[in-house]
Amino acid sequence: MQEEKKMKVKKGWLAVRVGSEDEDGGFQRFVIPISFLYHPLFKKLLEKAHEVYGYHTTGPLRLPCSVDDFLHLRWQIEKETTNYHHHNHHHHHNHYHLTSSLSFNSC
Repeated sequence: MQEEKKMKVKKGWLAVRVGSEDEDGGFQRFVIPISFLYHPLFKKLLEKAHEVYGYHTTGPLRLPCSVDDFLHLRWQIEKETTNYHHHNHHHHHNHYHLTSSLSFNSC
């Protein structure tokens, strides 16, 4: 994943901004695949972002969680996606079991 500031975002990717001014390092910018937008865990975070920031913001999409929580979320989604591609596509995967382990403590 790219974490460079002021880089152009490749097609199929999305820039997001996480963290807070109170957190060590402040806000950080990450670039994630657009496919994350369809994952149930990320959808939950997007709903929280809408509650906190509304729809009309400028710049990268702001996510209301700490950098640590975001990194954990990204790891969970990537792990799940990797596992999915290594299994038979007829096997059902429960994407919702992870929501209880992700608390978004900084929200």
